[in-house]
Amino acid sequence: MFATASRRVFQNAASASACSNNLTAFFPVRCMSSIPSTMKAAVVREVGDAHALKVESDFPTPELKAGGVIVKNQFAGINFIDTYHRKGLYARELPFVGGQEGGGTVAAVSDEAAAQGIKVGDPVAYSVFGSYAQYTAVPAGKLLPVPEGVGLDVATSCVVQGLTAHYLTSSAHADLIKEGEWCLIHGVGGGTCQWAAQMAKLRGFKVIGTCSKGKADVAETLGCDELIVLDEIPGASYEDYESVDIVSRVMEVTDGKGCKAVIDGIGKSTVDISINSLAHRGIFISFGNASGAVPAFPVLRLIGKSAYVTRPKLLDYTVDRAELLSRADEIFGWLKDGKLNVSVDCSFPLNAAAEGHLYLEAGKSKGKVLYKID
Repeated sequence: MFATASRRVFQNAASASACSNNLTAFFPVRCMSSIPSTMKAAVVREVGDAHALKVESDFPTPELKAGGVIVKNQFAGINFIDTYHRKGLYARELPFVGGQEGGGTVAAVSDEAAAQGIKVGDPVAYSVFGSYAQYTAVPAGKLLPVPEGVGLDVATSCVVQGLTAHYLTSSAHADLIKEGEWCLIHGVGGGTCQWAAQMAKLRGFKVIGTCSKGKADVAETLGCDELIVLDEIPGASYEDYESVDIVSRVMEVTDGKGCKAVIDGIGKSTVDISINSLAHRGIFISFGNASGAVPAFPVLRLIGKSAYVTRPKLLDYTVDRAELLSRADEIFGWLKDGKLNVSVDCSFPLNAAAEGHLYLEAGKSKGKVLYKID
């Protein structure tokens, strides 16, 4: 946990002087240095393609709120959900600062956060909206303290993709899969499912992974029991799932039984494959839309195997600080013990915000993609 904070308290007038932009209008704070009234941020004012993400140098710096901190960001994670927000697939109130995953150091602390032991200079990672910016206001309950020996780039990578992979492999399957049983994970060559494949193995599951030929070199390092390598679709963020008869291969590998769980972040292109690859009383876990949203289908379709389906999201698997820290602690522990490997593919400068989204959506990444923020 955070070390006990020092007890230097500034009253309203003094703290307003130290932290500009009225960050401390009504309560005392602790500050590293003067925080500017405006900042650099990648902003969406109209939804659209990657170029809807505009870098502004004079966006208002967020205000410090009771119970929160201001984080000076060093990295921001780029995730597919960010592209869904940018395109309007998942509606947000306009305008908004992109991103929801960041890492940096605490620059200002509210009195309430200080009472929890949070202090200026602490290295932290978090998941809240508005991480594509130099500064982000973060509730103290959302902060993850970064342990010594874990880099901020790796810690930032953990927050959305790592925590998502954790709940997918530990909770979303509702214990319908047991140790020694088969799990199919699509797209293990990049992003969240690189994490998920490794975590599934740590849970004792047998793993069948799918990946493109261009990412096979990465996927082969993850420990999958079986790897199904697919042709690529130029310019797409997903593989050609018609280039191999995946269902037949799954049934061959599992002696005709199928998989007790299928983890699918691809969406439209894989829904039929995923459902048809299930074992009796298996569960289809659909968590993403890389190829498009999963179309509606009749629940009667599941009757043949008495199958289950779930469409989870991270917020429902980190409902309180105890659950958040429990998941993060296990992930950081695996990282420190060398049981989990994180691949940071590349870092774009924030000024190249559109290029970062284009890179991700083109399916080029073989690991985590970040913005490096100065």
